Amino acid sequence: MLNRLTKLALGLALPLALLTAGPALAEIRDQTIKFASANNKGHPQVTGMEKFAELVNEKSGGKIAVKLFPGGTLGGDVQTVSALQGGVIEMTVLNAGILASNVKEFGAVDLPFLFNSGEEADKVMDGPFGTGLIERLPDTGLVGLAYWELGFRNLTNNRHPVTKLEDIKGLKIRTIQSPIPVELFNSLGANAVPLPYTELYTALETGTVDGQENPAANILNAKFYEVQKYMTLTRHQYNPQIVLISKKFWDGLNDEEKAVLQQAAVEARDFQRKVSREQDAAALEEIRKTGMEVSELSPEETQKLRDAVKPMIEKFSADIGQETVQSLFKEIGAVRGQ
Repeated sequence: MLNRLTKLALGLALPLALLTAGPALAEIRDQTIKFASANNKGHPQVTGMEKFAELVNEKSGGKIAVKLFPGGTLGGDVQTVSALQGGVIEMTVLNAGILASNVKEFGAVDLPFLFNSGEEADKVMDGPFGTGLIERLPDTGLVGLAYWELGFRNLTNNRHPVTKLEDIKGLKIRTIQSPIPVELFNSLGANAVPLPYTELYTALETGTVDGQENPAANILNAKFYEVQKYMTLTRHQYNPQIVLISKKFWDGLNDEEKAVLQQAAVEARDFQRKVSREQDAAALEEIRKTGMEVSELSPEETQKLRDAVKPMIEKFSADIGQETVQSLFKEIGAVRGQ
């Protein structure tokens, strides 16, 4: 009797489940999304993109295909953002601070020496502060789906070891195309040279710049160790990355399609951050094996760097908006239990 009742219950439940799932999948249309990034295959950013594509395929029943364009094949970050706004490319992932030219408040995440760990950054970016920034994007033709990570940036150069603040003076350092990193290195006595990431290797190889600053995974993935002799673990800046989708494209999607992309971006986020942190430690060991000389700053020298950039932080806090910066520091304090 129990067996018959179980079969009956299953028989009734199955059509009900099909009725529930069927219409949702039926609403998802066949389409292809172009997803671009500046980093090369093998980088944690691209590994996250691959996971996202896999999840979208799975959640859409194979109806939505995500075609990846890593390695800057569709242009640098600034160019790609313009292409998203124009609806030419559907998606990209890049340093959130680059969006400061679109929404000034995004400049807050570029401020130096903000976070003590990636986990601390996760709580702030996934919380009210990061969500508040994302809510400002649609007016600029962009939609933010999730924050991934690039990690902590470190300095490399081809002139001499950097073990103290004075060693940075006079170095031509490539920075990302965003005002805060430019001012940051100028404040430390370097000559900052903003360039697209896609042009960086050549600039280092030809001596157009003496050095650059990026997380260890980037330095390894882009083979900067071939054209740089010295690395210093400055950890001067943490880069949250943001997964963006063109608002023109987003507005043409139905609720089911939007849900697939949103859920996939968040699930891929957790995977990508884990991969990024594992690769950061592994990349540093690989960099040492290449023969690159790796230095660490003493706590006293790190404090000198922090002191040197304080006027810059005050200056940009006014540009970004004091309320935004205060909100950020308040949330960091809350995460630390202060």
